[in-house]
Amino acid sequence: MQHEEELKHESENSINYFSENAVKGIALPERFTFPFYYEPHALTKIAAAELQHYLETQTDLNHNFGIIKDGHGLAIGKMFGVLVVQDKKGKLGYLSAFSGKLADSNEHSKFVPPVFDMLIENSFFLKEQYILNSINDKVKEIETDENYKNLKQRFNQLSAQSVEEIAAFKKELKSNKQNRKKLREEQKQILSEADYTFFEAYLIRSSLHDKHQFNVLCHTWQQRLDTVKSELAQFDENIEALKKERKEKSAALQQQLFEHYEFLNKDGKKKSLRAIFSETVFGKPPAAAGECATPKLLQHAFLHGYKPLAMAEFWWGAPPKSEIRKHKQFYPACTGKCQPILKHMLEGILMDENPLLKNPGESKKLEIVYEDDSLIVVNKPAELLSVPGINIQDSVHTRLKALFTDIEPLIIHRLDMATSGLLVVAKTKDAHKHIQRQFLKRTVTKRYTALLSKVIEGDEGEIRLPLRGDLDNRPRQLVCFEFGKKAVTKWKVIQKNETTTKIHFWPLTGRTHQLRMHAAHEMGLNAPIVGDDLYGTGCNRLHLHAAHLAFVHPKTGENLCFDVKEEF
Repeated sequence: MQHEEELKHESENSINYFSENAVKGIALPERFTFPFYYEPHALTKIAAAELQHYLETQTDLNHNFGIIKDGHGLAIGKMFGVLVVQDKKGKLGYLSAFSGKLADSNEHSKFVPPVFDMLIENSFFLKEQYILNSINDKVKEIETDENYKNLKQRFNQLSAQSVEEIAAFKKELKSNKQNRKKLREEQKQILSEADYTFFEAYLIRSSLHDKHQFNVLCHTWQQRLDTVKSELAQFDENIEALKKERKEKSAALQQQLFEHYEFLNKDGKKKSLRAIFSETVFGKPPAAAGECATPKLLQHAFLHGYKPLAMAEFWWGAPPKSEIRKHKQFYPACTGKCQPILKHMLEGILMDENPLLKNPGESKKLEIVYEDDSLIVVNKPAELLSVPGINIQDSVHTRLKALFTDIEPLIIHRLDMATSGLLVVAKTKDAHKHIQRQFLKRTVTKRYTALLSKVIEGDEGEIRLPLRGDLDNRPRQLVCFEFGKKAVTKWKVIQKNETTTKIHFWPLTGRTHQLRMHAAHEMGLNAPIVGDDLYGTGCNRLHLHAAHLAFVHPKTGENLCFDVKEEF
């Protein structure tokens, strides 16, 4: 009974009811939000605005979001989420959540609790964490032991000394060998055969003596090193045993956590994190799975009998170094961590259609700019794929294949679905090979025109930001200086407007979303391309156009140059 009262009190505290005036005249959504690509519903915008006002005025979170200059502690922005719900009486309100933890805590009155709180007092996680920490302390204690440190230092010194002495002795032996060779040549000319035979025997004994001395030296050093190594081994074996124990306990704790994260759906069916991700390609949950905002919100709604109506997530604070995240901007739920979880949680709930399954380029014309026996140059419209996708077959390739029934069009390079502009396609294998080689050697000239979402500083420059795929949130890309591939873009402003900048881009490398990332990232131009629904804000289209393309004709050797002006 007491537990039910606690749940009821917690439920009443976590729901934020809309005022009648705030939502007057706004129709309820007919279907739940498709979490991975959406335009926020009017109700979620109101909820997000209220939550953002709270974040701007609150004083009790003790978390540095990086908004205030010279804030205390490390600046860490956060993803927040709102879920518009109806309670059991049909009253309209919303729930709030944040991803991960805030100020190293899960307990904040404005927000729903986590699916599983590993930080509650006396939890198995904290108990196991205490054991893991004690193992770490023991490892540290051994590694900082003076005897151990002295032995490691002595071993390193002896190793260096042995290498030096053995190298010097090898040099001496080489010199002795060369001297013996010289003496053989000299004495053979002046000694009798009998005397030379005696002299040769002497040189052989000298050579054997050198080899013996070398073996003695190596053996002596090996003994000295083995003595120290055996003393070190007593420490190292203890360290390895502790590390092995730590690894096993950590893996067991991880599995235990996966089982304690149990997610509900509207029918009350539970499914653990381990069971959910066992059905995926990787077979196990990625780090921090289950800690994102939307799964927390849905879990709380299902626990308390609320009906979910719409969701939205927004970023609050300073952007991370690798991802592109803008303060107050709405973002979809992540695919790597949330998609498998939400597939279970939203089972049986009527949702908006997945816009990614629609073909926005279906009615758009593919213009042929140039065509001969070797190649075709087209002006690809925005929203048409270059090659067939998993769900959409309509593409430049399929259209050309239908148009030129006697050939197999060979795609040499691609443009993003959202990008318009010039694309060259080969008609023959020889042409494909020849032009592809030009792309690989970077002798093809490509120039793009883009409209940036704000006025930027400077008139021209070069951006060098290495890129790699975001494994947890495909198809988004990350800036990564450790594992990213080299990505270089030259740029030049051609027009500055009141709120936008028109610009030319020359990609010197061809990474996925290179221009979009280099435009949007704070270490790039910090100005997303207008209409970029991945790294900025969507609108009627992505304002990025491949306007210029120049290369050498594979057959005639003629320099071909094509220009198609942008339509924005």
